[in-house]
Amino acid sequence: MNTGSQRLQNGIAYVLVDNGWKQCGLALVSGMSAGLAPEPVKAWPLMWVALVPVWVMVIAGASHHKATVWKTGLIGACWGLGYYGVILMWITGLHPLMWMGVPWLTSVAIALFAWVTVTGWGMVWSGLWASLLGWITKHLVSSSLSPASQSQSSRLFLLAIIRVLIGTALWCSIDWLWSQGFLYWPSLAFTQSPNNLWILQLGQWSGPTTVTATIVIVNGLLAEGLVLWSAAARSSLQRSNSEGFNEFKRSSSINAAQKCGAIALGVFLSLHILGGVLFHQPIAVDNQEPLNIGIIQGNIPTRIKLYAEGLRRAIDGYTTGYQKLVEQGVDAVLTPEGALPIFWTPPLSTRTSIFKAVLDHKIPLWLGTFVPNGHDFTQSIITLDAHGETVSQYNKAKLVPLGEYIPFAQILGDIVDRLSPLEAYMIPGTTDQRITTPLGQAIMGICYESAFAEPFRQQAARGGEFLLTASNNDPYNTVMMAQHHALDVMRAIETNRWAVRATNTGYSGVVNPRGQTLWRSQANIYDTHVASIYRRRTQTLYVRYGDWLTPLLIIGAIAASVLQAKRHH
Repeated sequence: MNTGSQRLQNGIAYVLVDNGWKQCGLALVSGMSAGLAPEPVKAWPLMWVALVPVWVMVIAGASHHKATVWKTGLIGACWGLGYYGVILMWITGLHPLMWMGVPWLTSVAIALFAWVTVTGWGMVWSGLWASLLGWITKHLVSSSLSPASQSQSSRLFLLAIIRVLIGTALWCSIDWLWSQGFLYWPSLAFTQSPNNLWILQLGQWSGPTTVTATIVIVNGLLAEGLVLWSAAARSSLQRSNSEGFNEFKRSSSINAAQKCGAIALGVFLSLHILGGVLFHQPIAVDNQEPLNIGIIQGNIPTRIKLYAEGLRRAIDGYTTGYQKLVEQGVDAVLTPEGALPIFWTPPLSTRTSIFKAVLDHKIPLWLGTFVPNGHDFTQSIITLDAHGETVSQYNKAKLVPLGEYIPFAQILGDIVDRLSPLEAYMIPGTTDQRITTPLGQAIMGICYESAFAEPFRQQAARGGEFLLTASNNDPYNTVMMAQHHALDVMRAIETNRWAVRATNTGYSGVVNPRGQTLWRSQANIYDTHVASIYRRRTQTLYVRYGDWLTPLLIIGAIAASVLQAKRHH
């Protein structure tokens, strides 16, 4: 009998498998719901179900005669459009650019182009994941029913588990590959920061991959359960000479679906509980005296920062802030990215009032500025000691594409030189930098680098004892500021370090090794603050061994696929 519940299940199957335009629309909506998980909406629970519709459409559609790699890829791309389009909407804050002499309409076009480009790049990767998962499901991991046997429920459940393993391995490996490129914005783990600190503690094991894999596993199990539940409905509607066989297929699918749902709930709860235990572990300070770090948020808009008025405000504001913090008894002072937008070379650098203040007060300063390097220059944080000597220099290694450097410059260099009036270009720093300061060895990052976990891990493995980041964040709004702060929360947890962040326009902040924000500035104001932090030399599993989980998942997925393919044949 076609009951109301069965009609609902059959309707779900129709929308998720048979109707192309509805599939794309549903994928878009589910992606947009995932985009509400991170800051500023903070609806982080949505991410634990937001992949379910896409997964169901890819898996259920893999056995459909009209299914193609391009169709499943389009479904994944639509999800990426919704997700990345929402979380990266702040990029449109590039407009207005009229202060650069750009016409209003051109300014709007530039901002939209930047948003569309970055969102489109994200769509490529989510589409690739869906295509590969659909192809592997169709050719290697078949879910078609074989003749009735007492192990039918177990076989269906095993197939679901194999697909979840494959889907998780694909997502994590694609995310790793993406992060090796020049245009990356964090994947699913980012949606839980900073509002789900319990699950973020798992980042100590294998970095953000641990959290991302957990999210994909829970979504995959729920999706597999829904696919099996829908299959049970279709079995009950089929007319056959063997009603007993249909009932057997139905009960087998329901049993397997219940197992998937139960395990999804178990994974979600158990790992959150484990994360909660880690979160509530006391933070040992080993009877150390705290390091008192002064933070200056200069609040000098980019539209004036690079001109004479902006430079004057910068020198005056950072000198005044430095002197104020010295009076409060700080051990060192941190300034934002590009705090002084000049080339830091004598005699210009030694004539600045902030350099003279360092000589007078004998308190070290981490200064954001630009440093010449041959015919080019670097975006740097230099460490001035009590005598004004530059004792270390961190050069930004991950530059913003198009904004700070031209991708494929070796190929396009001659063309760029002909089109650009600039005589010097920003170049990236190396990946093996070691930052020694009068207060100990530091872990450093500048702005966009906060999106990449690996450079922070490497610096911690080389002996970094505390984490410092410096950013500009102008002209973007508070959405970008909050998301950027969320990234540094993840880096603090993964490395198990105290973190201090100084920004130009907000949010500056202080984060402890558990990811708790102890202080965060307001946006678009001049501000100073004293942060008390501690050195730490502990090494998490992630710091020691890096992202070991992704290769483990890949090996497991390949082994499961090969074994299943052999069994199927």
